[in-house]
Amino acid sequence: MYKLSKGRFGYVVRIIGVSQSRWVKQKLSSNHGNPQTSRIIRHYMTFPPNKNGLLKLAGPNYGIPSRGIGMIIARVLRGALKIRYIILGGSIAGGSALAKTYEQWKEALPDAKFLEEIMPSQEDLNALRESLMSYRDKIKDAIPDFTLDPKLKDLGEDKFDQLVLWFKERLDDAIQAAEEEKTESSSYLDDFSSDLRQHAVSFSAMGSAAEKEREKAELLRLRLSQVEAELKEKTESYKRELSSLTNDNAALKGKVEINAGAVNELQERKAVLEREISSLLKENAGLKASLSKQENIREKYEGLQEELMQVQLKYQKEVERLEKENKELRKSLMLKAGDTLAQRKIKKSLIDMYSEVLDELCDYDSSYDTQDHLPRVVVVGDQSSGKTSVLEMVAQARIFPRGAGEMMTRAPVMVTLSEGPYHIASFKDSTREFDLTKESELAELRKEVELRMRNSVRSGRTVSHEVISMSVKGPGLQRMVLVDLPGIISTVTVDLAADTRDAIRAISQQYMSNPNAIILCIQDGSVDAERSNVTDLVSQMDPQGKRTIFVLTKVDLAEENLAKPDRIRKILSGKLFPMKALGYFAVVTGRGSKEDSIQEIKDYEESFFRTSKIFKGGVINSHQCTTRNLSFAVSECFWKMVRDTVEQQADAFKATRFNLETEWKNNFPRTRELDRDELFEKARGEILDEVVNLSQVSPKQWEDALSKKLWDKMATHIFENIYLPAAQTENSGTFNTTADIKLKQWADITLPKKCVEVGWETLEEEFRAFMDRARTSRDHDNIFDNLKASVVDESMRRHEWEDKAADVLRVIQLNALEDRSVHDKQQWDAACKFLEDSVKEKLINIEGTLREMVGPGTKEQWIYWCTPSEEQKRRAAVKGELEKILVTEYTHKNTLTYDEVTAVRKNVQSQGVEVDNEFIRETWHPVYRRHFLRRALAKAYDCRKAFYAYHQGLEGELGVECNDIVLFWRIQQMIKITANALRQQVMNREARRLEKDIKEVLEEYGYDPEKKVQLLTGRRVMLAEELKRVRQIQEKLEEFIHALNAEK
Repeated sequence: MYKLSKGRFGYVVRIIGVSQSRWVKQKLSSNHGNPQTSRIIRHYMTFPPNKNGLLKLAGPNYGIPSRGIGMIIARVLRGALKIRYIILGGSIAGGSALAKTYEQWKEALPDAKFLEEIMPSQEDLNALRESLMSYRDKIKDAIPDFTLDPKLKDLGEDKFDQLVLWFKERLDDAIQAAEEEKTESSSYLDDFSSDLRQHAVSFSAMGSAAEKEREKAELLRLRLSQVEAELKEKTESYKRELSSLTNDNAALKGKVEINAGAVNELQERKAVLEREISSLLKENAGLKASLSKQENIREKYEGLQEELMQVQLKYQKEVERLEKENKELRKSLMLKAGDTLAQRKIKKSLIDMYSEVLDELCDYDSSYDTQDHLPRVVVVGDQSSGKTSVLEMVAQARIFPRGAGEMMTRAPVMVTLSEGPYHIASFKDSTREFDLTKESELAELRKEVELRMRNSVRSGRTVSHEVISMSVKGPGLQRMVLVDLPGIISTVTVDLAADTRDAIRAISQQYMSNPNAIILCIQDGSVDAERSNVTDLVSQMDPQGKRTIFVLTKVDLAEENLAKPDRIRKILSGKLFPMKALGYFAVVTGRGSKEDSIQEIKDYEESFFRTSKIFKGGVINSHQCTTRNLSFAVSECFWKMVRDTVEQQADAFKATRFNLETEWKNNFPRTRELDRDELFEKARGEILDEVVNLSQVSPKQWEDALSKKLWDKMATHIFENIYLPAAQTENSGTFNTTADIKLKQWADITLPKKCVEVGWETLEEEFRAFMDRARTSRDHDNIFDNLKASVVDESMRRHEWEDKAADVLRVIQLNALEDRSVHDKQQWDAACKFLEDSVKEKLINIEGTLREMVGPGTKEQWIYWCTPSEEQKRRAAVKGELEKILVTEYTHKNTLTYDEVTAVRKNVQSQGVEVDNEFIRETWHPVYRRHFLRRALAKAYDCRKAFYAYHQGLEGELGVECNDIVLFWRIQQMIKITANALRQQVMNREARRLEKDIKEVLEEYGYDPEKKVQLLTGRRVMLAEELKRVRQIQEKLEEFIHALNAEK
């Protein structure tokens, strides 16, 4: 309300009275945070009136203060101002009290909102009025004497009058109270303004300060006038609200009058309703009559349906009877044709020709990506869903192994169904035919199928990709090719391989990915549809359902378990599973017993559908039932797909054949196209030709080769175990005795077997030499190298020398070794030469061994810049000491005494070389052998001219001992005789036996395709093999297409 006057140096405040002082302090404290605000306190004093004004700035006063008239005037003025503020505060308090009284009066007014809750709105009343008017004519005649109760009407008017009177009284009281408060407030303000005016006049002489007070009073009066105007406005608004309430009350009274008219309309509506009720009763009677008619029609419909079922069953039985007669007629015609055309080649049926094409395509792998898109019926489903049972019902024989909940189908089984006079089954790679009318042969067939499945599965796996192909013939069978696949599983158990689930899905996807394959989707009807795995897989492979046939099995169990038959109807109408199909079928393939025959299952199936609530209730159609209808539908779809796609497949193979032939001409222009079988036969001939070449080896070549091989095997044993021990003796008698004993033991135990081994090795070496020479010829084809090497290795591994050969050789060798007499000078010279050559050869080997032991000599060190190792140095030191012993004792024995070993060790230690006794003995062995061989060679030189002394028995007198020559002559004669005997065995018997072994190996390889693939490799072989296969497939396809067109 008040503003502080701000000067150049701050606020200037004149404080008069306690309340004004408090107010100024509050203002100054609130502005204390402003840095521009500063407190300037000035003290004012009162002086007598003069021309300069009433107030004067206080200054230094050194006199005695005194009180004058000015002080009295100031006090009077302060009292007047206090009274002003009291009056002003009272007026403000009065105004607030008036506003509070007004609010209380307003709150005391009755709330009219309850009328809005009780009475309907104008829109509702209009709607009610229109509805009542619409039914007025209908109710008018129904309630003719209805009148409103006068008490109710009087009661309503009385209540309304009382409410209006109460409102008026309250309104008059409010207006009177407002006028009284206004009169009091105006008189109070007038008194206050007159007093203020008197004070202003009385204090006009007080100067500029009094003038300012008057201005403030004028401002206060203006404010009070504004408050009075606001009070008038609020009073007028309350009057307007009261007038609106009066109008609302009048409108409410009008609504009550309208309600009275609505009652009349309700009476009219009642009459109309009674008329409608009577008409509805009549219509109800008509409906009852129509319902009775419908019941009669329904009974007639059920009767007609029963009659239709009987007619269908009768028709089906008649058809089956005709089919049986047709089967017998066909059988008799086929048998008659077989008798009359026994000498002619039987013409293949159409389905057999198509099956042969599929068999060829099963193992076909093209490098030009010519995929197999020929149609076949692929049977897929969850495990134990009844896939195999459906296939058996179509084949009309229980040909597959069965198990209780375990996986039985472990490999794809391709079954070719065709018509024939007898119900038989056979495998593609076997000539045996199983009679399917006999239970014993059926059991054997099931065992054979199970055995083939287990053999096709490799170690560590559960399922196989290899196809087991079989054909089933019989009268009345629908011609088609079906492939039974392993059932899809959700969980891999511990007895299965870890990748079984993925492998099964891969096999199923491989067969279903063929765009021309008919997918026979088998679903178990006895389990929840949400547990199905196959439907999702089929919907992925054939989303449009253009080549899928859905089969619901175990419908008898489904009818028992399902409370809602409508669920089966949804399945068979394609509305439950997220997949589409060409057709939907419901079948029953068994009663839960493994011993039931096909005929018993068919009878049970027919009886079930005849009495089934599902069939009688119209849930499924008759053509959607039984495996018989299913087989007809599948066969029709199969042949339709075959006719539409087979020519396209033939064109694709024509293009593939052209590409392969072009590649062959470019890469192998001068080579004949030979597949693996033809190449194998060519290799067979070349191998057998080399066996025949063994007969061209001369006897002398055989004997020379055998003699050399025999001496190589015998030399070490003769020198170490016979010649060296015998040479340690003192005289010739002891020498001969020792040699005879050693030779006899050797000839009895090891010599014959060793000679047989020599003969076998010589035969192998000669045969391999022929093979190697053939490899260097101009006409050699290296594509046969692996095959020839494998055949030779296998034949030699199998070849065994004749058992009696060792015994024959033993007798011959003993007789040869017992002969000690050298008959002529030629034989003596040959023995001397044999001994010299043998000793020299052995001496060369010993010299080489010693050179390795002691290292290079001084000359070699200077020439080749090589130095011996520490061990070689020790060996050289020991060797020097041992040679000193042999020089000292020329005829030293072959062993060292302990004293000699000790002496050698000490002598070497004196040279700064530490060795042990074993080291000395190891060095002694080659050193003594060289010394011994040199003695033997010298003796052989001395015995060259001692034949006549030997022949006359003058060896002792001449001082020449030639026992060594005689020993080696005996050995030489034994080797010659043995070589001759072995040569005879090789040429007369062993070569032919080897040829026989080679033929057996070739025969086995000829029946082993994997062996051929392993041994005959290369692009040339692969290309020729593929070209041959493509030609066969194309020829068979063209033959089949020709027969198919002829059948059309």
